Amino acid sequence: MTLGNFLDLDEQHSSFDWARVLVLPLPLEATVSYGRGAGRGPAAIIKASQQVELYDREHDDEPALRYGVHTLDSPQLSADDPEAAVAQIAAAVARAASSGKLVVALGGEHTVSAGVSRGLLETFDGRLSVVQIDAHCDLRDTYEGSRYSHACVARRMLDDPRVERVLQFGVRSAASEEVAFARDHPDRVRLWWAEDVRKGAWHEELRASLEDRRVHLTIDVDGLDPAVVPATGTPEPDGLMWREVLDIVRTTARSASIVGVDCVELAPQPALHAADYAVAKLVYKTITYAINGG
Repeated sequence: MTLGNFLDLDEQHSSFDWARVLVLPLPLEATVSYGRGAGRGPAAIIKASQQVELYDREHDDEPALRYGVHTLDSPQLSADDPEAAVAQIAAAVARAASSGKLVVALGGEHTVSAGVSRGLLETFDGRLSVVQIDAHCDLRDTYEGSRYSHACVARRMLDDPRVERVLQFGVRSAASEEVAFARDHPDRVRLWWAEDVRKGAWHEELRASLEDRRVHLTIDVDGLDPAVVPATGTPEPDGLMWREVLDIVRTTARSASIVGVDCVELAPQPALHAADYAVAKLVYKTITYAINGG
């Protein structure tokens, strides 16, 4: 399914050969447990991106015209078998990442991130750190009978010992078992609750944790406050604001090499197109930070 070019770039700046960034739509919706619609997220993000101005005041230019973005077709995914879908996503990400370009996956439910992580690990030698912006820990071993539920994605990434650590920002809803797992595995999980982010004393620890690391950055849009992104399956109050999220992404990009990004869990609603636009602009900002190193 062709959705058009991310940011509506012309042929010169969106050709596969010229672009340094590949956008991969992954419209998986297999284990959603509350509000539905995440499967329509990638199309909504791409459509909204075509209204985003290319000029970036922070960088005083039009960054997309320097690096270029090519939008891939969505792979066929097994919505009735999330484990199989993760394997299909991993294969698609590995193919894209083997080009040497930055892969930016658009979900879909958060389960897609397990496939993104696996695909990146298949492409890059060595280890990988994960920076996760999210309202939820997603550290359950199973949820509603599935080990590949959206509520288990961080746990599935940690199954691979090559994932050094998952660094979580903006969490404000968790099960007791998830908190216990994080406490029992401080070498693998670092959790900053939303109030910890607001206190601002996380920058140095994040920089030290990511120094000379490769990073998979996963952004669940419910990590942002519903005032910014209300159109998501499980909107949690008291979330991160726009500048706080940009600060986390910018610091990550300045501290490490971001080798893959995914942005998930937008569930577009007809009367809430501001959410689609905000997410599209966030993806553009994230790409620019990743390419520029901050």
